[in-house]
Amino acid sequence: MPLPRGLPVVDHHCHLSPSGEGVAAARRFRAAGGAQLFVATQNYLVHVPRNLDDYRTQFETTETLVREVRAGAGVTAHAVVAPYPVDLVTLAGEVGVPSALDLHLRALDLAGRWVREHRAVALGEVGRAHFPVAPEIAEALETAFRYAIAVARESDCPVVVHSADLDAAGLRELSSLAEGAGLTTGRLVKHYARTRFPPGERGSVTPSYLARRELVRAVLPDAGPWFLETDFLDDPKRPGAVLDIATVPRRARQIAEQDPANADRLWVPFVESVEAVYGFRPEVSEEGSR
Repeated sequence: MPLPRGLPVVDHHCHLSPSGEGVAAARRFRAAGGAQLFVATQNYLVHVPRNLDDYRTQFETTETLVREVRAGAGVTAHAVVAPYPVDLVTLAGEVGVPSALDLHLRALDLAGRWVREHRAVALGEVGRAHFPVAPEIAEALETAFRYAIAVARESDCPVVVHSADLDAAGLRELSSLAEGAGLTTGRLVKHYARTRFPPGERGSVTPSYLARRELVRAVLPDAGPWFLETDFLDDPKRPGAVLDIATVPRRARQIAEQDPANADRLWVPFVESVEAVYGFRPEVSEEGSR
């Protein structure tokens, strides 16, 4: 059974790199049945950004990749930009915590300006380290995270969160942070969610689930908003990591073929959730639908 007519298959979180497959990866995504990509910026240098110009160049590289994907792959792409939390950890070891934090906050301001100028659709990835850090580093990361949420609120956009895996208490804490900052419900997105977040326990947090087969089947009945992602890294040294970029359309096709009664549930992550969290409704042309 084919996918529901007009359904745009969306990978909510991936990375592309000029030193990796780049546009060729997006072509593979489309060939598998994909329609839209959310492309999160990453560090394209051999070192972490050390000044605001480094971050500006990084965001511009992401913007160029998005433009090339639209023109060269027939895929609608959206840029998501912010300084990566672990940048602060690394740079603090080189220049000290105060200087590293100062740069991080200025880079968050730059990311917010890109959203307000419609050059990006969200801030991300922001948040916390996924490994233990010294107390002074943890405090700086928390300051930056709260600042990022404030910038997202002022820029009227979602904020895509990087952190360690979360339990129910962690979800409640994130939800409380977002609500306390006045961020619109659902606009704090926990990327790289590896286990199901029961709708009644996730508060105002929106999960973006790794599109692993059993996890997709587990969350399919859930009310939105929630997303599917690959977190594709486009790293020649780690081909296919975290998941290959063709995974989301493949999972969608598996649902349509093996569980056709639930195929319409795919409108939740691909259309309804994007509309609820980002404020626009993804579409696919007849040429792009498969």
